[in-house]
Amino acid sequence: MNPIESILAAQRDFFNSGTTLDVKWRIQQLKKLKAAVLAHESEFEEALRQDLGRSKVEAYLCDIGPIVVEINEMIRGLRRWARPERHFSGFMCFPSSVTKVYKMPYGVTLVISPFNFPILLTLGVVAASMSGGNTVVIKTSSKSAACTAVLKKFVAEVFPPEYVTLVDGGHDVADQCLELPFDKMFYTGSPAVGKHVLAEAAKNLTPVALELGGETGNWCIVRKDADLKDAARKIAFFKLCNAGQICININQIAVAEEVAEPFLTLLQEAFEKQIGKEPERNSEYPCLITDAAYNKCASLAESYRDRIRFGGKGDPNSRRYAPTVIYPVGVEEDIVRHELFCPLLPVVKFKDSEVDKLLQVVASREHPLAMYLFTKDRRWANRVMQTQQYGGGCINEVCIHMMVKGVPFNGVGHSGMGAYHGEWGFREFTHPATVLTGRSFWNLPLREHPYSGKAEQIKMKLLRMFER
Repeated sequence: MNPIESILAAQRDFFNSGTTLDVKWRIQQLKKLKAAVLAHESEFEEALRQDLGRSKVEAYLCDIGPIVVEINEMIRGLRRWARPERHFSGFMCFPSSVTKVYKMPYGVTLVISPFNFPILLTLGVVAASMSGGNTVVIKTSSKSAACTAVLKKFVAEVFPPEYVTLVDGGHDVADQCLELPFDKMFYTGSPAVGKHVLAEAAKNLTPVALELGGETGNWCIVRKDADLKDAARKIAFFKLCNAGQICININQIAVAEEVAEPFLTLLQEAFEKQIGKEPERNSEYPCLITDAAYNKCASLAESYRDRIRFGGKGDPNSRRYAPTVIYPVGVEEDIVRHELFCPLLPVVKFKDSEVDKLLQVVASREHPLAMYLFTKDRRWANRVMQTQQYGGGCINEVCIHMMVKGVPFNGVGHSGMGAYHGEWGFREFTHPATVLTGRSFWNLPLREHPYSGKAEQIKMKLLRMFER
């Protein structure tokens, strides 16, 4: 028997008790979660250092701090979000006048989290599920072993297992979870595994939210009128963050050939200013998650050795590989046709007057999770952002769109489905149930037979009038 079945059964019994339906109780649990995150901050920081080589600042900036912000938003907004919506039923539903939409929890949810932001992308999603009134089974990544161990201890201390619990292990444990009839699943990770999750969930018709990476890469376009120094500074920061292991990170840059050389010079200067000339020896610089990930990165860089403009060095013992700029790269080359998830940064040049041709190439591939544009032509940038298909993005900025309160974080197509953060997370983990309240008097026979003769004329006249 699948050992996780007993966990599912216990959580279903707890959910059916109705305890999680009380909004006040949910807020209390969110406050408990927030207090526990702050109390265990140092343990999380140390685990992130062990798994990903994160410094204290980067651990708080990218994993711990955003959770606190997210929970605060839920605590402040939950009563309003959970309030039933009241609607006028309309003349077609006479004599009923009131219809309500209740925001109902799904029930027992499964959250499968990744290795790259193991604290944020676990507890952030768990908080969203809790805000919706669900119970949660968590399956963390086996790659981030230290964070998984800390999270397992953390969850066991803060919540009873019939409400929130964590199971660890490899792909076999994940598959055991996917076999079971959860009421909602939320997976963050690669598109390839996302397809597997969706296929398994379909066997039980379980609704699924997927937050995936850009399968053919997130593009950053730098036009000739851009502020090159500003663009280089921001791009360097972002590529250094978590050593490029970020689902919304820049996978490749397309830079106008008219400014390519000065931009590359500024980009190298920005990297060196932020991390030094030997980043592979800098203890502040994160590492790749496993030896296999390091070897894959180093091998791919070696295949482009003759085009490396900056970087191209690493330390296999620490698993740190320097941010590596590869130029020039053709738009059809394999390195810009798949997600890299490492510090390699291929640069494609294009004629600025032919930028729309480049956008046609981007649009012909799988939808990215993020898109970034650097230009002073705001009208062009706004048009691009309103016509391309992507999850989210920035104009003259990188990554911080996901830190804005009240807006969704999501993908589309191969970069995901569903959305969360704040109220959007509450919506993702609840389903709207429409309930009309009828009356036992003044019920007209409009909808009832007969539908012919004189009744037909009267009913058709009334129906046409009510439908206006």
